[in-house]
Amino acid sequence: MSETQITRARVGRAWFTLFTLAWIVLWTAQLTPLQLLLPLQLDTPDSASGWVRGVVSSGIVLGVGGLAGVFAGPVAGALSDRQSGSRPKRRPWALAGVWVAAACLLCTGASTSALGIGAAWVGVCIGTAIASAAFAAMIADQLPPEQRGAASSAASSAQALGIVLGVGAVVLLGLSIAAGYVMLAIEVAVIGTLTSVLLPDPSGSAAGLRSEQGAVVPGATVPFTTTPGAAARAPEGHRFGSIRDHDFRWVLIGRLVVNIGNALGTSLFLFFLLYGLGQEHAAAEDNLLIVVVVYTVFVVVASVAAGLVSDRLGRRRGLALAATVVQALSGVLLVVSPTFGTTIVAAGVMGVGYGAFSTVGLAFATDVLPSERDHGRDLGLVNTAAALGQLLGPVIGALLVALVGGFWLVFSVAAVLSVAGGALTVLARERATATAATAITAAAAVDPAAAAGGNTLD
Repeated sequence: MSETQITRARVGRAWFTLFTLAWIVLWTAQLTPLQLLLPLQLDTPDSASGWVRGVVSSGIVLGVGGLAGVFAGPVAGALSDRQSGSRPKRRPWALAGVWVAAACLLCTGASTSALGIGAAWVGVCIGTAIASAAFAAMIADQLPPEQRGAASSAASSAQALGIVLGVGAVVLLGLSIAAGYVMLAIEVAVIGTLTSVLLPDPSGSAAGLRSEQGAVVPGATVPFTTTPGAAARAPEGHRFGSIRDHDFRWVLIGRLVVNIGNALGTSLFLFFLLYGLGQEHAAAEDNLLIVVVVYTVFVVVASVAAGLVSDRLGRRRGLALAATVVQALSGVLLVVSPTFGTTIVAAGVMGVGYGAFSTVGLAFATDVLPSERDHGRDLGLVNTAAALGQLLGPVIGALLVALVGGFWLVFSVAAVLSVAGGALTVLARERATATAATAITAAAAVDPAAAAGGNTLD
């Protein structure tokens, strides 16, 4: 049975603006507590067991929250995939996610015990995972392949902007921990709600997708492929069909590993400034903002550049590997020269590597999605892999710090995992973009044999 090549209309600046705002507020809600508020809440400088206890407690809290998000994101995405009738597919889940996250942020700020903080943080992670799955699915739902790199760069650069906006607001305004959480909750509730409502969201019964011949594709139930028989890669509608797909599986695993490597290098920065470099609390908080700003600038620049380049070239895999090597270099720098000056340089290098990988990796994932009908579930898994890596990093980092009583092993493992994640990612095969698919179709009209195997570019 032949497959129908699906095309989508290009979206405009308004769509990208709303989409970027949605991701900025989600990343701000997740990463400001991770970078600043939770470490301050759980810090134990006066404990009998010393500061290491606070590092371990912070790692455990973040790790448990990450595990909760692992389940919440893909489940919410899968349920939204099955939405039928005249109701929107993604909007209800986006709204539910931002409201849950906002409520639990308030609870986190009001908690005083490690157990209470951990329980409330789990709720934040569940809420942001649900909303992230809904917004990520919109990339594959509504955008043609040639705009997916740009959308991925918006989501990736929003991650860095979210950190600097959140940490910057707390530090520069002199907010208390509780006030910081209130600020985040209000931002999530207001901006998250507005973007969820204003972004277009086709209903389950009217996807608006069209084939190259102009025929409507009901229900969007065919895989995005370019050759007959490609649907056999992952059984349509199978519960674990996407995991069984060779290319999608390696992209997913690589994204997880690279994000763990990144989180090892970023999530413990405050503790590193305090106890690795011996800075006072006030100086460490101010210097953390400097580090975050430098990291952010380079993430944004690299994200935008990598997204545009990958869209123009139609190739993602080589760029993803190169980005992970750059990220690994930042860890090497901190092992060789653990000073504040080197920390600034390493933050910039890490920003370049992670910004490029985050953008190209997400675009690569949308290119290799096995099924049209499971965008929400599968991109929920992709987004969860990134979030889980960011939340498992502090757990692993805390154990490594406890093991050696310092930070050199953390940065060494960060470098190794960064390169390993890139190597795993390139095990996936690149698919033809829409432009390449058109060329294959034209070639097939002259010589049908020329199109054989045209759905991958090895």
